[in-house]
Amino acid sequence: MKKAGILIGSVAALLVALFFMLTTPVDHTPFYETSYFRESSLLMDSLKRSVTGTTDSIKAGFAQVSITPGLNSPVDLPAEGKFTKVPLAGFGSRKGRGATGIHDSTFVKAVAVAVGRQRVIFVGADLLIMPPNLIDSVCLLLKKQGILREELVFSATHTHSGVGAWGPGFLGKQFAGEANSAIQSWLVRQIAEAVTSALNNLHPAQIGYGTFRAGAYTRNRLIGEKGIKNDDFGYLVLQQTGGRKAVIGSFSAHSTTLGAGNMEISGDYPGYWARRMEKTSVDLALFLAGSVGSQSPVGEGEGFEKPRYIGESLADSLREYLPHTSLSSQVQLTAVTLRLPLPAFHFRLSSQRSLISAVGKKLMPEPQTPCLQAIRLGQMVWITTPADFSGEYAVQLKNNLAAKGFQANISSFNGSYLGYIIPDRYFYLKEYEPQTMGWYGPSMGEYTMDLIRQLTELATSH
Repeated sequence: MKKAGILIGSVAALLVALFFMLTTPVDHTPFYETSYFRESSLLMDSLKRSVTGTTDSIKAGFAQVSITPGLNSPVDLPAEGKFTKVPLAGFGSRKGRGATGIHDSTFVKAVAVAVGRQRVIFVGADLLIMPPNLIDSVCLLLKKQGILREELVFSATHTHSGVGAWGPGFLGKQFAGEANSAIQSWLVRQIAEAVTSALNNLHPAQIGYGTFRAGAYTRNRLIGEKGIKNDDFGYLVLQQTGGRKAVIGSFSAHSTTLGAGNMEISGDYPGYWARRMEKTSVDLALFLAGSVGSQSPVGEGEGFEKPRYIGESLADSLREYLPHTSLSSQVQLTAVTLRLPLPAFHFRLSSQRSLISAVGKKLMPEPQTPCLQAIRLGQMVWITTPADFSGEYAVQLKNNLAAKGFQANISSFNGSYLGYIIPDRYFYLKEYEPQTMGWYGPSMGEYTMDLIRQLTELATSH
């Protein structure tokens, strides 16, 4: 018994030693005292010297490309979009199982906007996120055609029932299933094709924008009724002269109405929204996930009735507003993109200790090209973020810009992924968002907000 006790004590001491070797204390250094903030300040100063705005007539182009996969192919045929197995991305509890069917078709869509010599291309897909490894490849392809990363405004619908197999590393496998290079190359090609097709479709156009309240369809899932919810639906509408019409819509409720039990490909409620809009009002409807951090969907019905209820209700509300949205053939475009220097990359194991960065990066490769963007189109400012961005923060940004006479939309998943960015005061809550997905420490929220405020000031003052 004495020897057994000594052995148990030795093993326990070894485990404690390993824990402290592989972990580091949570860093509470204020962000404004860090090297990454100093680097971001230098980058911001450079932007201030170079940013310009253009006021001119507008051109717009639209495109959509299918990312509905062919299932149960004998072999992978990426040229035809057919694969032996297609895992769904979104819920780790699915354990990487393959989709059993196609409930509704999924797409990547693009809306290109050109004002004078400046242009931006809004790109969204029926995917969980815009996977950083795929977007890096897309940007390399497009750069050869003279299309710059700064011109691209990425997002996803955030459906948790879309194509997976794109995620690198251990965590990527948990949320998106086993990586498959054939599926990855197919998605890269489809995304790039949507961008180039939209640019090839440019025609003289008019633009309008608006917002309406839709609080019945979302809630704050982090702290419930005590929390703020971002409950407005923002939209941008483009009408080609004598041609087609497109609408870009954004809402902050998570696309999780179907749950982990669903094993069919689906666009969730944004898919129902898009189909309703395209059937009744426009030629193309592009949904970009809003500030989905801490925001859950609220609806009625079981199974696919719930996403139908939310999506079609949002579409019906938008249809009431579109006829009253004023359009202009001339607009000011100012677009600014800031590369985002990051704090150390950590996975937290306890309230006060995180895995050292070297170990954390073995679980998931750190994104190489995260950025923040602010795009001004007239009196509308579209802000993009590389994360599940907080709905509470979004309300602050919208209120700040409204006081200056601007409407704002904030979208997530802009081509990189940094986990959840939520208010710092929630960092120590024992909840999924801050504890499991808060990868960059207790100052990441206010650091990001400080930079976004500076970006929007640049975008609205030129």
